[in-house]
Amino acid sequence: MSTQAAAASNKDRVFIFDTTLRDGEQSPGATMTLEEKLQVAEALDEMGVDIIEAGFPIASNGDFEAVVAVAKQVKNSVVAGLARAIPGDIARAGEAVRHARQGRIHTFVSTSPIHLAHQMKKTEEQVLEIISATVAQARNLIDNVEWSAMDATRTPIDYLARCVELAIKAGATTINLPDTVGYAIPAEHEAMFRSIIERVPGADKVIFSAHCHNDLGLAVANSLAAVRGGARQIECTINGLGERAGNAALEEVVMALRTRGDAMPYDTEIDSTHLSRASKVVSAAANFPVQYNKAIVGKNAFAHESGIHQDGMLKNAQTYEIMTPASVGIKETTLVMGKHSGRAAFKDKLKELGYDLGDNAFQEAFVRFKDLADRKKHVYDADIVALVDDEAGSVGDRIKLVDMEVISKTGGVHHCDLVITIDGVEVKASFDGTGSVDAIFNAIKQAVGKDPHLVLYAIDGVTGGTDAQASAHVRLEMNGRIVSGNAAEPDTLVASARAYINAYNRLLLERGAAAQGALAG
Repeated sequence: MSTQAAAASNKDRVFIFDTTLRDGEQSPGATMTLEEKLQVAEALDEMGVDIIEAGFPIASNGDFEAVVAVAKQVKNSVVAGLARAIPGDIARAGEAVRHARQGRIHTFVSTSPIHLAHQMKKTEEQVLEIISATVAQARNLIDNVEWSAMDATRTPIDYLARCVELAIKAGATTINLPDTVGYAIPAEHEAMFRSIIERVPGADKVIFSAHCHNDLGLAVANSLAAVRGGARQIECTINGLGERAGNAALEEVVMALRTRGDAMPYDTEIDSTHLSRASKVVSAAANFPVQYNKAIVGKNAFAHESGIHQDGMLKNAQTYEIMTPASVGIKETTLVMGKHSGRAAFKDKLKELGYDLGDNAFQEAFVRFKDLADRKKHVYDADIVALVDDEAGSVGDRIKLVDMEVISKTGGVHHCDLVITIDGVEVKASFDGTGSVDAIFNAIKQAVGKDPHLVLYAIDGVTGGTDAQASAHVRLEMNGRIVSGNAAEPDTLVASARAYINAYNRLLLERGAAAQGALAG
């Protein structure tokens, strides 16, 4: 059944359009490898996402190849490729998504006065001509075409209506009115959708979509308001990943509709029990940790420390929880794994946590698990998740940590001796720093021979206790590129070193013409 037919048969259905792999990856430092993109796409497909926007095919050969790979892998979701309102972009997007069981070209053009004057440098009439020509071109390539009015919420309503009417006449099947800069408030956002749908001829023949950014913290609220105004597609990302302050968070949108069906009688086909796992997959792939108090999927989302809250929870969980942890795929932390656990028990635990590893990956994870169990008193589910995600994020690294010794003295010198390999060649370095981490990072820079700018360094505990694994996060900038790295280890300094090296390795990933390679640049 086509998207339009499904909508016609069920007016309360809301389609979920996930753009984690496109808009989400545009977050500075959120670059994903092809393998990581395929892992994310698989998680989205299994969860029941209706449309996966896999990338921006014209941006680089890497982006094109990633969209093709996702299109070939995905079994159920529609796979979309983004294209500017430029013939070359649209042709490239069409070539990428033709490999999908169900493909979509998503093309966009600016419509607001500020964008037309300063970015497009086009008149309103010129933009109208561009819309007619490029939407028609896309429709000639594929029968599933989405058109977006970039900065719709700052576009005069009369002109926006003219643009939408032309896009529908040219063959668009989905009309997206994005809040590109997160400027709208819910009441006016709902009114914009209702007004356009009521006044534009043919509006009843297409699906309207909301794409909201979170600059004022209103992305989810605005998305839900758009649905009340007639939109039947919401564009969102896992963990709210996205440019600047991010996008509407998929998990929040889905659970808001599900939990408050009394006030919002709409439904999605998302299997919400996959939400927690999808959050972890994206966090590991993008190297963006999820804040502890993040709604739905944060570590503290179902944690209760207050005595009053604990008392209520013991009597009836509904006193302080409006949804169950199981409904979003979160299980209670359990102590079931230790140094005496065997391969079968470990494999069963991985399956319970949502992992299906190949033989080599499983063996590497098991070795690391046994090593962790020897060093750590208690191994929790969260430790295993961190261990496996950390291992997956370092596959194929060109730079690897071999050995490290750090000497620290109160009021004295902090010294680091380390050994790394670069493409299999062993390199040694030593450095005296103002602190242990400073000595480690400078020793790594000395060994590699490049000097990136440290944008962020942070340490979190994966679980509680003095023997908890440290989860280290590093963000580096060099030659205009920003990348992130992370690592989990019981030793905080080793975790820091491995996270720094993980970020360095990401600088070596080729990302089209913009990436020249850190070692060569």
